[in-house]
Order: sequence, then structure tokens, then C-alpha cells
Amino acid sequence: MEKRIELEKRGRKPGDIKELVLDNCRSTQIVGLTNEFSALESLSLINVGLTSLKGFPTLSSLKKLELSDNRISSGLNLLDSSPKLTHLNLSGNKIKDLDTLQPLKEFKNLKSLDLFNNEVTNMDNYREKVFNLIPSLRYLDGYDADDCEVDEVEESEGEDDDVNGNEDGDGEGNDDDSEEVSDEDEDDFLDDDPGLDAVYKDKIGESDDEDYMGEEEEEDDDEDNEDEEQDEEEEESPVRGKRRKIDDGGPDGGENQIA
Repeated sequence: MEKRIELEKRGRKPGDIKELVLDNCRSTQIVGLTNEFSALESLSLINVGLTSLKGFPTLSSLKKLELSDNRISSGLNLLDSSPKLTHLNLSGNKIKDLDTLQPLKEFKNLKSLDLFNNEVTNMDNYREKVFNLIPSLRYLDGYDADDCEVDEVEESEGEDDDVNGNEDGDGEGNDDDSEEVSDEDEDDFLDDDPGLDAVYKDKIGESDDEDYMGEEEEEDDDEDNEDEEQDEEEEESPVRGKRRKIDDGGPDGGENQIA
């Protein structure tokens, strides 16, 4: 175990290490793990072969301890030097009765305990007795006191947080929601806006139509002017004919010449 600890340290100081995994490093008791690991929050000693917790150090910051698949049958009182412990896994050990678990009732922060595959689980009203023994306990062997799995409970709590998160403590909606709505409204407004391209196209189309109409009006005016000139010529032509007859010598003109 000592060699494994040195390997897992990786040149770090013991006081800087927060997580330590010593699984499968065969030893019957704790060796090489000292009080210097004051910042350690998570310690894993799975399938090490421990028969007791003798030599367990003072780990004041420890919150999670994995001791599954060992041969521990007693001595849980040696864990009282870790008062912040919240998760303890003792599955696959040799714990036989409720008396062995008595020291755990002093852990005020212990929320999750796993005793799966221990003889103590075969006792009558096992779950009820353990929950009564440890008042702070919320989960035993992966289930709460109502036989709901840990994942299901956590998921439902997460949904409740999401629901509560939609409103502030004063019952009013969050500002973030209003901002999201305003953004959507702005997008809708932008979608309805015809845009500069469409405006330019409309203006270009109008100018083309005006030019075309202007040309048609000019052509109509020219045709009207030509018609008016023709009418004037037709009106003047009879008068001119009469004058020619008089000049050429009409009836009046002849008589004047004989006389």
C-alpha cells in the first residue's frame, strides 16, 4: 500500500491531494496513509483485503469513503476522525449485526450508506432499523426510506429545481425569460420586414412604369397634334379652291372682262 500511495501522489504534497484511489493494492490494514492528507475528500480502498480499519488516519476533510469488497467485520468507530463523511460504501464485507453499525449514528452528515452483500441485510426490518439508527441517512443500499432509487430521487429533485427556477423568490418571472421573449418578437418583426432589397425593387419597378407611361403619353400627344393639323388643312382646302376659281375667271370674272 505504501508504494501505491507514493505512485498516486505523483510528486504532489499530501496536503494538496483531494482524491486518492488505492483499489486492489493488497493489504490487510491501513499502511502509509497519514494525517498529512488533510485536504483529502475522496478515498477509495476497494478490494484491498482489509480485515479492519486499524491505522485509519485523521482525515478531517473526507466526505466519500469506498471500502467495498473487503473483509471488515468491526471497528467502524475508527472512522470518527472524519466527521464530514457523507458517503460510505461497505458493501461486500463481513458485517453481521446492527451493533457493528452503532458507531455510525454519531455521523451527523452521513447521507448515503451501502451495506449490500453483508449478513446484516438479512435481519428482520433491516432497512427500517438502519434508518432509525442513523437519523441523517437518506439513502441505504441505493434506495431511500420510500424504496425509491437514488437516481429517480435525484432526477425528481432536479425537475423541481427547474420548475422553481422559472420564477424568482418573489413569484415574478425571471428577467431572462422576458429577454428571450423580446428576442423572439424581434425575430418575428425582422421576418415581417420586407427588407431593403424589396424596397429597392419596388422603387425600380415604379420608375420603369413611370418612364413607360411617359413614353406612351408623348406618343399619344404626337398623334393628337398630327390629327389636329390634318383637320385644319381639310378645313382650309375649300376656301382655297374658291379663290382659285375666282382668280382663273369664274362667271363673275368673265362678265367683268367682256364688259
